[in-house]
Amino acid sequence: MKLIIVESPTKAQTISQFLGKDFKVRSSNGHIRDLPKSTLGVDIEKNFEPKYIIPREKRKIVNQLKKEAEKVKEIYFATDEDREGEAIAWHLAQILSGIENLKNKNRIVFHEITEEAVKEALKNPREIDLNLVDAQQARRILDRLVGYELSPLLWRKIANRLSAGRVQSVALRLIVEREEEREKFLPQEYWTIRAKFLKNNNEFEAELYKIGQKKLDKFAIKNKKQAEEILKNLEGAFYFIKEIKEKEISKPPLPPFTTSTLQQAANRRFGYSTKKTMVVAQQLYEGIKLGKEGQIGLITYMRTDSLNLAEKFLVETRKYLQENFPSDYLPKTIRRFKTKSKLAQEAHEAIRPTSIYRHPEKIKKYLTKEQFRIYDLIWRRTLACQMREAKIKTVIIDIVARKESQDDHYFKINGTQIKFDGWLKIYPTKIDERILPELEKKERLDLLKIEPLQHFTHPPARYSEAELVKVLEKYGIGRPSTYAPIISTLFERNYVFKENGRLIPTEIGKKVNDLLIKHFPKIVDYKFTAEMEKELDEIARGKRKWQKMIGDFYWPFKKEIEEKEREIKKEKIEEKTDEICEKCGKPMVIKFSRFGKFLACSGFPICKNTKPYIDETETNEEIFGLCPKCEKGQIIRKKTKKGRSFYACSRWPDCNYATWKKPKL
Repeated sequence: MKLIIVESPTKAQTISQFLGKDFKVRSSNGHIRDLPKSTLGVDIEKNFEPKYIIPREKRKIVNQLKKEAEKVKEIYFATDEDREGEAIAWHLAQILSGIENLKNKNRIVFHEITEEAVKEALKNPREIDLNLVDAQQARRILDRLVGYELSPLLWRKIANRLSAGRVQSVALRLIVEREEEREKFLPQEYWTIRAKFLKNNNEFEAELYKIGQKKLDKFAIKNKKQAEEILKNLEGAFYFIKEIKEKEISKPPLPPFTTSTLQQAANRRFGYSTKKTMVVAQQLYEGIKLGKEGQIGLITYMRTDSLNLAEKFLVETRKYLQENFPSDYLPKTIRRFKTKSKLAQEAHEAIRPTSIYRHPEKIKKYLTKEQFRIYDLIWRRTLACQMREAKIKTVIIDIVARKESQDDHYFKINGTQIKFDGWLKIYPTKIDERILPELEKKERLDLLKIEPLQHFTHPPARYSEAELVKVLEKYGIGRPSTYAPIISTLFERNYVFKENGRLIPTEIGKKVNDLLIKHFPKIVDYKFTAEMEKELDEIARGKRKWQKMIGDFYWPFKKEIEEKEREIKKEKIEEKTDEICEKCGKPMVIKFSRFGKFLACSGFPICKNTKPYIDETETNEEIFGLCPKCEKGQIIRKKTKKGRSFYACSRWPDCNYATWKKPKL
């Protein structure tokens, strides 16, 4: 009998179907050892030695695994092939180290949970990669040191229960800086001139872009007066076609999905958060029950930055295209994509279906709505990347408005037409087709209308989750497995909230960011954080020792913390109000906590009265009876943006009754 240990019950259930009675497949339910929550858990004086413990909730699982391990002849660790998975395998090996059946070559890996992949992995076991384990340990210890040293400083200087993380703080900075750009933004007025023409009952519009030899930039026409002056100059002009330029361009397919591009696509198309996308992708990877076919993994491992696709899969995809599409949709050769990042692991694959023959519509009845959407997206993107380029015809027409004693005025119109859809047939993207009527050079045109249009510049848009991931990836901050946790942490700390799919910093998020930028600029520096990511990658490749890397960072950081403890004064974050405390008669002030604004008595600590700050809330109305204070309004339950319930008078602000506790009416 042989024992295979994985990290997920679903994964264990899927794998057990492929193997006979000679195998037992068990789950560790994630990490079985970790640093303690209540203490630092790192011995700084002993070269940053971690003090791992088995959490109370994992002791039962560990005991069961030990008993199972003692009854078998061989043990294999089949956790995911990334740093987290390698670390879980190492921790398991450490715990089971006294068991005789544990061999050196007991690590098996696969990119997809299919029978073929699992059986092939069992034929080629390897040793646990200690370099990957060291890289995971280094990240965990580094983040623990930053959090445990910096967070208490925030408690003492800003508000209780705040936290600062090494990577989350950089992500917060991006969001806050974008908000500051928006606040400083001043709209700028500009105008455009558009002419409408008629040809064979087809109307089309062109825009003024040049007067004489001078090309007009965006802000060339600054106001209505200038626009009207141009219209006056054009009175009585005749219009004709100066030039027609036609060009056919090839639009190559998009590469297969990596973690970040999948998160971005799911966010744009379905509004899914990074966390939701990864949860659904994990389900597809670990296995879905497909009727008589049984439970099977539908996609390859979803935490990857590689664009590589397995040779066998590429051959299978070409065969599928030959069988299901006209021949002109199949390129002459297999298309391969080169990963841009030097740090990507080419041994990994891009995210793809485990079989291209498993069409989304065929298995739709077995999937939830979210699972179908993500699987369909992955299936289409992967198939499309092996199809022919789309052919797009572009037409650029120059129209001249000519009038004696005036410079020629040039108008331009662009037309776009898809001549051959190619890969767009299976993975449509937004292409604005504008088909123009048949026109000839020097042809006179009938002007229907010419008008000035007023515009104003807009502030830069707030980040969506997809856009934030894209920027983090651009700066080299974080890795495929960390994007979703980074953003989730910002929400959990109440440093950001979401409105219309966009990320907005809270007041407390801004305060934390301001303090970090002022006093700990390195922690929130993009280049510095990216450099640390590179150093972690060097550890993973065995080119750097993790203890030295942490020491080089920690000792200067520790010294800086001690200096700032003396330098930074406690920030009194409060705003005055006209409201009076009903318990002691002193003014109420607006204060900040990690949950946002609240009202507190200025007589604290003698009077500890606090109340909700209603202006920062979202209503979730539920009537509980007549207000005991004004006896006119109704008591309504509301919720803060963090989701905490409180009760207030419906006549607010005329009646300022509000309480955390449900009133006895």
